[in-house]
Amino acid sequence: MTDTTAKAARASVPGPPGPGPAPAPRAARRWRGATPWLFLLVPLTLLIVFTYAPIANMVAYGFTDWDGVSPELHYTGAGNYTELFTRPELFEVFWVSGYYLAASVLQIVAALYFATILSFNVRFRNFFKGVLFFPYLINGVAIGFVFLYFFQDGGTLDSVLALFGAETDRAWLSTPTSANASLAAVSVWRYLGLNFVLFLGAIQAIPGELYEAAELDGANRWQQFRHIIAPGIRPVLSLSVILSVSGSLSVFEIPYIMTGGATGTETFVIQTVKLAFQFNKTGLASAAAVVLLLIILAVTWVQRRLVPDDKVDLV
Repeated sequence: MTDTTAKAARASVPGPPGPGPAPAPRAARRWRGATPWLFLLVPLTLLIVFTYAPIANMVAYGFTDWDGVSPELHYTGAGNYTELFTRPELFEVFWVSGYYLAASVLQIVAALYFATILSFNVRFRNFFKGVLFFPYLINGVAIGFVFLYFFQDGGTLDSVLALFGAETDRAWLSTPTSANASLAAVSVWRYLGLNFVLFLGAIQAIPGELYEAAELDGANRWQQFRHIIAPGIRPVLSLSVILSVSGSLSVFEIPYIMTGGATGTETFVIQTVKLAFQFNKTGLASAAAVVLLLIILAVTWVQRRLVPDDKVDLV
């Protein structure tokens, strides 16, 4: 073996492993672990200050007789809750929520219908998307005043009905039934866009290959909706139902602006606000707010038990 061959053989033999990358200093590892919490610091602070701290104060006030003005308050134990549950008229206003609950069903059905139609190739679909979502962007107070003139005697609704020869001698906000139905219809008009956007986003997230395969198999639009769209948007549909139920129980803005709770349109939240700011019973109002929160949490828990949010895999 020549010297050149021996040198080449020695060069081909791997040597001992060299030193690996130096471990990161302890301070660098500590900062790396704290980085996610630094990003979460501001939103967590805002959440605690403006959500959990007020809830804690509300729970504490529910055990006092505070009037909302006096610097002094006295601990009354469960007296406010005893008064709530021994006065059934305080819970009779929940019957008004039935109108909004029925309206939310109509709202979900309409939003799902429009989202399904506009998810396919339809002319002017971007225009119709904007039209459906636009009411959700309007301030609720402005909506209340607009529809207050819409439903008044001789207002816009009566003028439109008169064009078709219908009787217009009707006070839409004068009786509990017509007033609650009218207010629930306004809620449908306003919040339809939110459910529409949720459903549309969920439908568009479904892979397009599934529609192509369904069309090759001869499936029509109804079959595509039943076997592809409906299973694919099940989690979003469950979320919409939860939001609708909780919103029906805590309606405030539109009936408060349009009727102030008169003519049998008072909701539980309007009643709670009156207890606090009209009758100066902030302690009792806080207890009522806690009860409403517990009712909403219980309804949500029952609903999630009955309709679990299973993972959907269409592919």
